[in-house]
Amino acid sequence: MLWIKNPLGIFTANDLDAGNGLVVSESGTILELVPSGARPTVPCTEFDASAHVVLPGLINTHHHFYQTLTRAWGPVADVPLFPWLQNLYPVWARLTPKSLELAVKVALAELLLSGCTTAADHHYLFPDGMEDAIDIEVAAVRSMGMRATLTRGSMTLGEDDGGLPPRTTVQSPEAILADSERLIRTYHETGPGASVQIALAPCSPFSVTKEIMAESAVMAERFDVRLHTHLAETIDEEDFCRSMFGLRTVDYLESVGWLGPRTWLGHGIHFNDEEIARLGAAGTAVAHCPTSNMRLASGTARVLELEAAGVPVGLGVDGSASNDASNMILEARQALYLQRLRYGASVPVSRALGWATRGSAAVLGRSDIGQLAPGLQADLALFKLDSLRFSGSHDPVAALLLCGADRADRVMVGGSWRVVDGAIPDLDVAGLIAEHSAAARKLVAG
Repeated sequence: MLWIKNPLGIFTANDLDAGNGLVVSESGTILELVPSGARPTVPCTEFDASAHVVLPGLINTHHHFYQTLTRAWGPVADVPLFPWLQNLYPVWARLTPKSLELAVKVALAELLLSGCTTAADHHYLFPDGMEDAIDIEVAAVRSMGMRATLTRGSMTLGEDDGGLPPRTTVQSPEAILADSERLIRTYHETGPGASVQIALAPCSPFSVTKEIMAESAVMAERFDVRLHTHLAETIDEEDFCRSMFGLRTVDYLESVGWLGPRTWLGHGIHFNDEEIARLGAAGTAVAHCPTSNMRLASGTARVLELEAAGVPVGLGVDGSASNDASNMILEARQALYLQRLRYGASVPVSRALGWATRGSAAVLGRSDIGQLAPGLQADLALFKLDSLRFSGSHDPVAALLLCGADRADRVMVGGSWRVVDGAIPDLDVAGLIAEHSAAARKLVAG
């Protein structure tokens, strides 16, 4: 048993008192919370957290790991979503298994160092030679000791059929569904403590047919896995749905059998009042991606209204070519400020941290992570406030977002330390950067 004791500050994502820390069991779960002034009820070894603010491990609900290879690429630095995609699709079509492996490792390492313990990735590019892309991701997640929901994305609507992606990135429905079933049977874990889960994720209204959306929904119900897609990210997408399908985005979602609690949506910006009510009644969730939405000028999600209607809301960093980072604690800060800009300064720090923890867990359909409570997984992020930016700060939990924490000192996943003293043990970061940077240069050079 390990008592993480006497924290400088602690955020449990619930109303439980853990003022004197928590006890981690040998099985990697939280055995008990220790109230202020109390001691554990069992014998323990001790970790002194008096210099740390303790949070549940942060949870990222929407990402594209491969995009770490195209960060801050000049030709798309100053354009909105559709031309951004049209310029990048041909570059991404040149992905190789090795470049993807490096991209995923960089994304996971960056997330882990930011206090993130669970990440959802949306991978939808399977050009020739990349048929094992999700297998590569699974191996990287396991090597990093994290948890992940890896979504088997797809694109079936090429530019010659009225979609956006080039033909080289489009697959047949038969190939998509066969690989989806293989991945679920091979990798999908269920129950508390699952490390790897698989979801089905046709990319977006402008890159897939209604048929693959409907068939994915049937398969998801058959295997009891979740569904994910981009929706209502831009006005251009809304216009595309009206033109291609004769429907607004939520009507489109319902028409293909996706309007329900199995589904979570990337972005979810451009919904009207009636659509927000329908999403809430259905229990459909939204991954709010504030940095990406600001970077591409896509708009601002109506998060407080979504939550009020019953929509689970979590946070996502989105792709590292539209953020252009993979940092969850900074994403929580950005979410706080963007929502304050919409709703006023009374949006509390705790609410933004709640989106990054308990809210994100709900978005991914998980009740075993995202908060500190007995019986849940011991996924923790510990931050120090000893750098110059925190000097003079008073409330240690609020200081994480208001003063701009960007790197965890320690991170635990399932009772195991995965970050120690601000570093990932046994990871050659300098070597990874060198290989990844070389792969990035080669990819954009063609």
